[in-house]
Amino acid sequence: MGSVPHRPPHSVTLTWTPSASVGVTRYNIYRSSSKGGSYEKINIADVTGTSYVDSDVLAGQTYYYVVTAVNQKGESRYSAEAHATVPTP
Repeated sequence: MGSVPHRPPHSVTLTWTPSASVGVTRYNIYRSSSKGGSYEKINIADVTGTSYVDSDVLAGQTYYYVVTAVNQKGESRYSAEAHATVPTP
């Protein structure tokens, strides 16, 4: 049996400044494959810190991200959009 070449996993690490809003308990992370596009929430568990690693990405693709802050009143508007292009191995 021949060997299968190892393909290194890819990931995008997002970091942001904490929200200045009162009572923020968590953040939601949204991703789109097109600029200003239709965003989909990608975090399953609560994100309580100010960073997130998206490991569900493909080499050579560009992704667009926004973050929202959540407090007792609800979810904020989207943050400014950030983008990342995953390198091709």
